[in-house]
Amino acid sequence: MDVEQLNNAIGQLRSFFERKAIAKHDYSYDELLLGFPYGLEHCHGMLDKMEGFISENKLDKVYRWLGFIQGCLWMSGIYTLDSLKNMNRKNKRNS
Repeated sequence: MDVEQLNNAIGQLRSFFERKAIAKHDYSYDELLLGFPYGLEHCHGMLDKMEGFISENKLDKVYRWLGFIQGCLWMSGIYTLDSLKNMNRKNKRNS
């Protein structure tokens, strides 16, 4: 994935969270998750930070965070693995 694809994936994820009215919540690293949908709120909050990492050229961190978010979405039964793979491909749109 290049930067354009990363920004596209972040945009698709942000649109999803906003469409579903999922708020942003920043969990601290030593805090246990309170349950569904709080993990998704944390994922939504990660997107802004990911854009900052892109501008700082910390792409390895962005890839890890994107994988984390996509894993949460799959485990929550929201996206299929195929739709998440397509999100990572050039010129693909995800619904």
